[in-house]
Amino acid sequence: MTLRLRLLLTLLLIVAVCAIGAIGFHIIEGWPWFDGLYMTVITMTTVGYGEIRPLTHEGRIFNIFLILSSVTAGGLLLATATQALLEFELGSFMGRRRLEKEIEKLKGHYIICGAGRVGRTVAREFRTHNIPCLIIELDAQRAEWAIKEGIPVLIGSGTTEESLKRARIEHAKGLVAAVTSDADNLYIVLTASGMRPGMPIIARASEEEAIPKLRRAGATQVLSPYQFIGHRIVQLVLRPHVLDFIDSAFGSQRMDIQIEEIRIPDNSKLAGKTLEGAEIRKRTGVMIVALKKIDGTMTFSPAPEEVLCAGDHLIAIGSAGDLEKLETLAGM
Repeated sequence: MTLRLRLLLTLLLIVAVCAIGAIGFHIIEGWPWFDGLYMTVITMTTVGYGEIRPLTHEGRIFNIFLILSSVTAGGLLLATATQALLEFELGSFMGRRRLEKEIEKLKGHYIICGAGRVGRTVAREFRTHNIPCLIIELDAQRAEWAIKEGIPVLIGSGTTEESLKRARIEHAKGLVAAVTSDADNLYIVLTASGMRPGMPIIARASEEEAIPKLRRAGATQVLSPYQFIGHRIVQLVLRPHVLDFIDSAFGSQRMDIQIEEIRIPDNSKLAGKTLEGAEIRKRTGVMIVALKKIDGTMTFSPAPEEVLCAGDHLIAIGSAGDLEKLETLAGM
C-alpha cells in the first residue's frame, strides 16, 4: 500500500469516526446533529472541555468506544503524517545528494548562468545534442524548471567564485552568461575569465553599448538577441529562400545536415597535404566551407592548393554520418 493511499484511508477513518459519533449521540441521547458532532470532535481532540450535556449510562458506554476509536484513528493519522514528512525530507536530502554526486562527476561540460528564456533555450539545445551542461540560477522557481527537465542546477549567482567553483569551472569546456542584466553578465565574464583564462565564454548583451565592455572583460563572443532579430528580419525581406534553406537544414525541420569543426591532430595523415590531395569530398562526402589556421586566421572557401597543417580546424558541412567519416579520416 502506498503512503498516499494510507494517508487517504486514515483521513476517511477520521471522517467515519466523526460521522458515527454524531449519529450515536443523536440516536442514544437524542441530541441535535451539531451537538453530537461537537461532542465527537472535542472527544477526539482531547481538549478537556467536558460533556456539553449529561450523558446517560448507555451514552457513557458509547462514549468509551468513541474515545478508543478516536485515539486509534488519531494515532494512525499522526503516524502516517510523520512518515510522509520523513519520506519527503529524506527524498529531498537524497535528491540533493544525488545532484551533488552528479555535479561532482561533470567534466567537459558547459556552464549556463541564468535559466531565463535564453538560458533555457541553450540548455535544451545542449541536451538535444547530448552535450553535458549545468545551470546556475539565483531564482528558485526558475531553477525548478531545470530540476524537472533533469538538468543539473545550482542555486546561486554566477557572479561569485563560490558558485563557479561548485559548478566545477576548472573542468568546464565553456560558459554561457545568459542572465537578463548586462551588469551581471559583465561580472560573470570577469569572474569566469579570471578563474579560467582562455576558456570560451559566450555572453548575452541586451544593450548595444555593453557589447565592447563584455569583450574587453574576456567574452569570446557576445550576442544580442535584439540585434539578431533585427538582422534576421532584414534577411527575411532580402533573402527569404536562403533562410528557408538554413531553417530546413539546421532549424526545426532538421534535414540531416550539420556544420561541424574538426581539428587536424598532430599525427594526422591529412597534415602536410593540400585540400585537393586529401580528397576529403570524394572520401567522406562533406564540403569544406572554411579553414581556420592554427594562427587564428580564417579562410572561407579555401582553394584546392591550400595546405593543411596540424592544429588547423576544418569547417565542414554535411550529414552526421559523413562528418563522422571526416573525423575518423582526420584522426588517422
